[in-house]
Amino acid sequence: MELFTPELGLIFWMFLSFAVLFLALWRFAWPVIINGLEGRADEINRGVEYAQNAKAQLDQAREEAEKYINDARRQQAEILREADRMKTQIIEEARDAAQKEAQKVMDAAKLSIEQSRKEAEQNFRNEVSAFAIEIATKVVRNNLADTKAQASLVNSLLDELENKN
Repeated sequence: MELFTPELGLIFWMFLSFAVLFLALWRFAWPVIINGLEGRADEINRGVEYAQNAKAQLDQAREEAEKYINDARRQQAEILREADRMKTQIIEEARDAAQKEAQKVMDAAKLSIEQSRKEAEQNFRNEVSAFAIEIATKVVRNNLADTKAQASLVNSLLDELENKN
C-alpha cells in the first residue's frame, strides 16, 4: 500500500504548487474570467431588455393595429348604412317622380281622350245633321213636287197645330 500513501514532502510540494497556482489564477485569471462572465451577463441582460422592449412595442403595435382595424370596420359599417340610406332615398325619389310623371301622362291622356271624344261627338252630330238636312231636303222636294202633295202637307200641319192647341 505504499503506492497509495503519500509522503510528507510530496504533500508539502503539492500544497505549495497548488497555492502558487491558486494565487496566480486568483491574481491574473480570475478577474479576466469574472469580467468575461459579467460582460456576458450584461450582454444577456441587454438582450433580455431589448426583447422585452420589442415585445412591448409589438404589443403596442398590435393594440394600435386592432384600434385602426376596429375604426376602419366602424367607418365601413357607417358608410354602408349611409349608402343604404341614400339608395333607399334615391329609390323613393325615383318612385315619387315616376308616379308624378305617370299621373301627368294619365291626366294628359284623359284630357286628350275627352277632347277626342268631344270632337268625334261634334263631328258625328254635324254629319247626322247634314244627313238629316239632306234627307229632309230630298223628302220635302219629293213631297212638294206636285201641288196635291203640297196641299196635303199644309193641311196635315194645320191639323197638328189645331190638335196641340
